Amino acid sequence: MKLNFSDERILAVVAHPDDAEILCAGTLARAQADGATIGICVFCQGDKGQPDPPIENLSEQRREEMQQAANILGAELYFGEIPDGILADCPDSRQILLEHYRHFRPTLILSHSESDYHADHRAASAIAEAVSWFSASRGHASRHKPLTEPPALWWMDTARAIDFQPEFYVDISNFIDTKQRMLACHHSQIQRGKNKDFAPLEEIMRSQYTIRGNQAGVLAAEGFRAHRAWKRARAW
Repeated sequence: MKLNFSDERILAVVAHPDDAEILCAGTLARAQADGATIGICVFCQGDKGQPDPPIENLSEQRREEMQQAANILGAELYFGEIPDGILADCPDSRQILLEHYRHFRPTLILSHSESDYHADHRAASAIAEAVSWFSASRGHASRHKPLTEPPALWWMDTARAIDFQPEFYVDISNFIDTKQRMLACHHSQIQRGKNKDFAPLEEIMRSQYTIRGNQAGVLAAEGFRAHRAWKRARAW
């Protein structure tokens, strides 16, 4: 089976700067090469991911790093501006994402697994799912008009592939370099790889796409599960 993303508008909804790079940037790059329009929505500021020594104005630096990474793809970039560690599925967070959905008008959402290890990731997952439905409802007010139909939704892999069994794989063998260049923009977090309490991001990303590639019989792959709720599932 070969997917073609040429007519899609794909929005990755992630908790932090660098999450998309690790979990779905290869798929975004492949889709962009097919002709899809790509967006990335980052909910949290990344303000708690301090290296040693700490960086002043870390949230501003991480925003700039994320912009550099998005520029590599030519992706539209959206921010939630919520401090790390307090992201929750609440009316305010839903409204933020509702505005972004209706502005970007995605046909496909990629977001964190419901079983992800990080609380911010799980919150982003819940918000992405809820708003994927409400985005097409005229009863939910926003500055932008409702979508004509809810977008499809794919759950992304988890870090280290823990407690996640992909239903399908996207071959990203030709887009490893793009994925690596995007992650390299996140200097503040790569710097944290030297700390005992933080895993090296480059190694995590490389092992992730290699493991999934081995499972799928290709050099590199990213794994996903489709959200099969009514009106959110699609034929591809």
